[in-house]
This record gives sequence, structure tokens and C-alpha cells, in this order.
Amino acid sequence: MVHTLIYLMIYLGSALMVYNVVSYIRYAQSIRKRGEWAKRLRLLHAPIILLILFLFGYLAVGIFGKPDLIVSGILFGGSIFVFIMLLVMRRITESIVKYEQLETQLKASEESSRAKSSFLSNMSHEIRTPMSAIIGMVNIALKDPDLMPRTREQFERINGSAKHMLGLINDILDMTRIESGGMSLKEEDFSLSGLLDQISIVADGECQQKKLAYDCLILGKVESFYVGDEMKLRQVLLNLLNNAVKFTPAPGSVRLTVEQTASFGELRTLRFIVTDTGIGMDPEFLPKLFEPFSQEDATTTNRYGGSGLGMAITKNIVDLMNGEIQAQSEKNVGSAFTVSVTLHASHHTDEQPRGNVLPAGLRVLVVDDEPIACEHAVLVLGDIGVEAETCNDSAQALALLKDRLAEGSPYHVLMTDLRMPGMDGVALTRELRQLDGGRTGVILLTGYSWDDIAKEVWLAGIDCAISKPLFPENLLRELLNLLHKKSDLFPVPVEEPAPPPRPSLEGLRVLLAEDVPVNAEILMDLLDMEGISTEHAENGQIAVDMFEASPEGSFDAILMDVRMPVLDGLGAARAIRALDRPDAKTVPIIALTANAFAEDVKRSLQAGMNAHLSKPVDMDVLCATLSELLVKK
Repeated sequence: MVHTLIYLMIYLGSALMVYNVVSYIRYAQSIRKRGEWAKRLRLLHAPIILLILFLFGYLAVGIFGKPDLIVSGILFGGSIFVFIMLLVMRRITESIVKYEQLETQLKASEESSRAKSSFLSNMSHEIRTPMSAIIGMVNIALKDPDLMPRTREQFERINGSAKHMLGLINDILDMTRIESGGMSLKEEDFSLSGLLDQISIVADGECQQKKLAYDCLILGKVESFYVGDEMKLRQVLLNLLNNAVKFTPAPGSVRLTVEQTASFGELRTLRFIVTDTGIGMDPEFLPKLFEPFSQEDATTTNRYGGSGLGMAITKNIVDLMNGEIQAQSEKNVGSAFTVSVTLHASHHTDEQPRGNVLPAGLRVLVVDDEPIACEHAVLVLGDIGVEAETCNDSAQALALLKDRLAEGSPYHVLMTDLRMPGMDGVALTRELRQLDGGRTGVILLTGYSWDDIAKEVWLAGIDCAISKPLFPENLLRELLNLLHKKSDLFPVPVEEPAPPPRPSLEGLRVLLAEDVPVNAEILMDLLDMEGISTEHAENGQIAVDMFEASPEGSFDAILMDVRMPVLDGLGAARAIRALDRPDAKTVPIIALTANAFAEDVKRSLQAGMNAHLSKPVDMDVLCATLSELLVKK
């Protein structure tokens, strides 16, 4: 029995060793096929020789020797050990191969990401260049003191839409970073009234085209300024409003409601609710709503358009802002989207003083068929020190106006909504003008599009119009203008606070490097309006040559486009800084570029520039930057 066991282990070990030899040969062949391992192939020869010798040793012991139980056990164990070692070697090799594949894929992904960033940067530059010309020409036109009020309003709308388009361009560029986790949030002061105004101009225009009613309401009291990423928040709200308009047939309505729901320390929570009376969705579909390419009905894309990515992108941005988004909907009834975000309190100090700038005892009547709008108007008026009465019916409001006139204590100001059932704001004003002889100041509370009745509004005797929702700064400005316009309305003198003066840059000499002639011409005109003389260089090399050839101190600052032929702005900045003259090291160089990424700012500063401003150029920002840099100089 022992003899049989000994030889069984000998022959089984020999068979296993034969398998090991064959397996190792196959393993060596697979290694040899990998060309990058060619230098290590010589190492494969030694093990195969040892394995073959080991196999011959097995056979010699089994055939010619007299092995005992210990020797046969050692030989059999050796075969098993070699078998296990070959398995381990295969696993290690497979792991190495997978690692190299992943490394190759990672390098390809990084190259693709760099190519994508370069493409987006180029696209940003190409789109922003014509936008610079549009905004620049509008700004020049707005400087004309003889511009008709109606034309000025149209130019301001063009300017607002162009700036909104720039915001969309930046949003598109940022959205590409969501998947890679590279999107970042800005923490900047922004005006809530400005944000809502820009959003509502776009949304109301779309509603007008589809014959839908649009309204923007504020519940309770909100602050005028917050700290957060205005651009991301605007994109979220516009996306929701665009969807609401898209899926709401006429006649219908779309509403944006804003409310500050919490305040703790420096934190403020805002809740935005977008509601519509559109086609709605089944509640069963809502859990899938924020998934990419999700559509409740396969025919929806053909009927309404869209990529199916909008809601997924919106959800990603809200999550990035540590906010929440919820949806409620009912088929053929409508939908409601609620977005809650927490922002920081703003310490913005550019507000107009609200103390005694308005006379005490100012009597105001607010007329609006929407109770929430009336309540908010009272809050805003109270914030600027004015008590008001409200009325939700225009016929009742007319009766109140008549009674007050008869009593000898008429309202000084009537604030009336434009669209109301029965008698609208224009008709109410006509009736009032037949009673008061034009003494009462009338402020029209409007949505965002009333161009078709503009002539009728002014002929009715309305003094001014203000967009809803109301904000203290906007309303205070309109009331001050109204009191100055109607000096007999309230005999108490009113002192309007003068805005802080912009620092004078009269007499500055600037070198402008810009390769696009129309952009250079516009910017030179704008600088000339500020009293700044400018010399123009068509590319970076010409700018370097002009600076080098000029006497020391000839230029107070250099405005440098980044992308130019011959020598770009970065190279030109480095060349100027390398010149052997004192002013080359100290002259402020400001990058004016369409490149909006943070890494572009870093490259500008590393090239020796002092500041990085995006195109289209905001003259207020440019003048403030020049003033700051020249003071530091």
C-alpha cells in the first residue's frame, strides 16, 4: 500500500510537472507577444530549463531510483508549489496588463480633456468677440445725451439681452465641467432685483409670443443683495421657466414666486417656485424626471423639442449649490418646481440712504388685483419709510380716490397694476385725471412687455412705470424722480442723494493692443469719453515695439488683448516686462480677453499682467481697475 502511494505521488507529480512546463511555455509566449516587454524576455529562458530538469529528475527517481515516502512527498509537493507559483505569476501579469490599459486610457482621457478645454476656450473667444462689438456699440449709443427715451429703453433692452447671452455662453462652458467634477461656484455680491429683472424680461417675452400670462411675485420680505453664484442660479431658474413656457399651451399662465424662508447668522435661504398650467406629468414619472434623456412620452421631443438633458443639468447645478429641487405635477393640470438654495448675507453698501430723503406724511394708494403683490408693495414702501393703503379692485380704488379728493386729503401717489379685471390701470388713470387735473403722481406697476400700449399709457397721464416685483432701491428712485417732476405734489423739499462720483481718469495715456479693428475702435471711443487718450497697436509685437520706442513714462497703462497674431498678449507682456527700462517693470498691464476660464487668469498674471478683465469690457469695471492700479503704482 505504501509502495503504491509512493509511485502514485511520483507519477502524479510528473504529470503535474508536465502540465506546469506546457503552461509556462504558453505563459512565456503570451509575454513575448507584448513588444514593450522585449528587454525582459531573456529571463524567461532560465525557468523553463529548470522546470525541464525538474521533470527529468522526477522521471529518473521514479524509473531508476528507489524513492521512499518522504522523497516522493517532497517531489509531489514541489509540483504543486510550481503550479501555484504559475497561477500567481499569471494573476500578477493580468493585473499589470489591466493597470497599463487603465494608464493608457487615463492618458487618452487627459489629452481629450485638454483638447476639449482648448476647443471651449477658442469657442468662447470666437463668440465673445462679436458680442464685444454689440455691447460696445450699445454703450456708445447710450452715452448720447440727445437719445430719445424710447430709443434709450430699446438700447437698454438690447444691452440686457446681450449680457444675458454672455451669461449663457459662460454657463455652457461651465456645464462641460459637471461630469469631470471641475465646475466651481463663485461667491460674489449680486442684486436679487437685477437677477429677477433679467430672468423676467426673457420669460415674459417668451410668454408674450405664446399668449401666456406671466407673473413674478415676492412673498414677504427679501433682501436686496446676496452673496452667491448669480450665473448658476439664473441658469437654473431660466431653465425651469423655459420648460414651463414650452409645455404650457395658450391660454395659460406661468408664475415665478420668490421667498426668503430662513435666516441664521450670515446664511439666508431662498425658495423659488415655478408654477404653470401646462400639460403636466403623471406622478409615477416624477422619480425619473431628473435622469438624462428622460421623457414621459416618446413623442414629446418631436412635439416640443429639446435634448432631454435640461432637467438633469438643472439638478446637477442645484446639487452643486447644496440646494434642493422638488417637482409636483398633475396630468393636464400643471406643474410646480421648487428650488431652495442657501446663500450668504451681503454687506453691500452702495444702496441709497433711506432716512429722511422722502418727506414724511406721503400718502400712497396701491391698487392690484393680486393680494400678494399688494402685501409685498406695502412691505417695500415701509422699508423706505412710506405707509400705504391697498385695494384689490379698481372700481373700489376709484371710489377711494374720489372720497379723498372730496375730503381735501388726496393721495399723493397712486401705484396701479397694468392688467386688472374690469377697469385696468390705464382706464383707472384716465378716470383719475378727470378728477384731479393731473396733480396726483401715478406709477404704473407692469410686467415686462407693454410695448403695444406704450403710447396709450402716456396719453392716459401715467407719470412713470416700474417693473414688478418691487425692490426698495428701484421704488425709491422712481418716487424721488416723481416728486421732482411734480414739485407741486408735495411742497417739502426733497434732497436726492448724489451717486458716488467715478474716479476721474482725465489725461491718462493708454496703449491698446487689439487685433480686431471694430473692437479697438469701440474701446477707443469709450476711453475717449472718459478723457483717456489711446494709441492703438494691431498685435502684440507692434505693442512691444511701440512701448520700447516711446520715451520713458509715455504710457500710464497698457490694455492687452490675449489672442493676437504675430505675438499674443501673454508673449507681449513678458517681452515688455523684460525690457531694460524702469517703467517696463511698473506700468500696469491689463488683459482684455474673451477667455473666461480661471486658468486663463492665472496665465495672464504669470505673464506679468496686473489684472484680467473679460470681454465685452465693462467701462465701470475697467475705470475702477485703472484707478486702483494707478494708485498702487
